[in-house]
Amino acid sequence: MDLFLCLCVLFCVGSISGWVIELFYRRFFSSHKWINPGFLTGPYLPLYGFGVALLFLIIYYLHFDEWFNLPRIVNDLLIILVLGIAMTIIELIAGLIFIDGLKIKLWDYSTRPLNYKGIICPLFSLIWTLVGALFYYFLYDPFVNLLNWFATTSLQDAYIPFFLGIFYGVFIVDLNNSLQLTVKIRKLAKENNVIVTFEKLKENIRDVEKEAKKKIHYIFAFKSELPLKDHVINYISKIKNGDNKKSK
Repeated sequence: MDLFLCLCVLFCVGSISGWVIELFYRRFFSSHKWINPGFLTGPYLPLYGFGVALLFLIIYYLHFDEWFNLPRIVNDLLIILVLGIAMTIIELIAGLIFIDGLKIKLWDYSTRPLNYKGIICPLFSLIWTLVGALFYYFLYDPFVNLLNWFATTSLQDAYIPFFLGIFYGVFIVDLNNSLQLTVKIRKLAKENNVIVTFEKLKENIRDVEKEAKKKIHYIFAFKSELPLKDHVINYISKIKNGDNKKSK
């Protein structure tokens, strides 16, 4: 299996796995509700997909022990440190793109010490480093074996391209629709000079639907009988009222 196809598989696996992790994290640790994470509708998070692909590439290409004749433990520590830094940089870039470009915040570390714009903080950099260590010691070799197995079976010629074609076809359509949605939200956020926290907007829509005794959509979080504009304006009004109360 060539490297490009490997990265496509890793992106797919990482995106879907990340969505599952974030779904349960929000349910049991943060929002304590079932909320579809991310800005896409489908069960995938591109940030995790890019993360898994990048972790794989770093481990595949970095060999400090061979380059500098270092002991294995030093090599491992350096690679794990690079993995943690790389994941933090991905989180920073993605956060800045959404905050500065789209006026949307997909996650919020504002309450964490030493955070930067609420999108990175030392605690989660440490968590990403631990995730990198787990990937390095427990997941990298199984991924290599899985990719090698794909490469030596007839699955590569039929099922893998077919599955990837379906995944990326749905993903591209979803991405296009979601970007159109975020452009609408960005316009209202920019007009009112606020940053919209995606998860809180979803919660607000859920609460409005629940109060009106309407059906709550867990996957299609923005599906509602009310226009999206009304929901965003209602959410922005709550933000401003909260800010006014704090200033008094």
